[in-house]
Amino acid sequence: MDPTAWDGLFREGRDLYTCNHGPPGDRVYGEKLRTIGTTEYRQWDPFRSKLAALVSQGGVPPDLWTGARSALYLGGAHGTTVSHLADLLPESPIYVIEKSPTSFAPLLALSKRRSNLYPILADAQLPERYRADVGLVDLLYQDVAQRNQAAIFVENSRAVLAPRGRGIFMLKVRSVTQTRPSVAIVREARAELERAGMEVRAEVGLSPFARDHVALLTRPH
Repeated sequence: MDPTAWDGLFREGRDLYTCNHGPPGDRVYGEKLRTIGTTEYRQWDPFRSKLAALVSQGGVPPDLWTGARSALYLGGAHGTTVSHLADLLPESPIYVIEKSPTSFAPLLALSKRRSNLYPILADAQLPERYRADVGLVDLLYQDVAQRNQAAIFVENSRAVLAPRGRGIFMLKVRSVTQTRPSVAIVREARAELERAGMEVRAEVGLSPFARDHVALLTRPH
């Protein structure tokens, strides 16, 4: 198992792994487990997780999550990516926003096996409802399927992102529109973030792992 440029992330051949900081033998979505010495590793599938897809594409900065003392994750769904982020930041609280009660139930169960996860049943469009619970965070991660994705990312950045914090915005192009060219949607999203005072330091397409998805990596100017 070889370390990578990203803290807490390992590679065996072409496969990515994180150290399992949950109970030994715990699988979150049926992922493969590998034990080497006294350390158990969980395989991280880039076809199931956009954050893994981002890293797999290469050419992205190694400080994506390094040193983040706390994080806010918008759109936790069933917890696939969240569980690996909890492995990568085992000492940092990760607040997970999910508005679907159906998805929230497995997230809540996951938090009982990952002590640094704090699920919140809320709408990511209304950060004022959870800002007091979350406080300022060093890392904002968003993966929501709504037309106003960029506006949601901007509002949450203004509400909770620390002055030197970093953002990872997974733009779902076809959730914005089914008819206009992808390049135009990405350009407009970038412009909206930049008008809000953010620097877009990288733009990474996630195909073939996630079609019509682009990661925008941000930080305040």
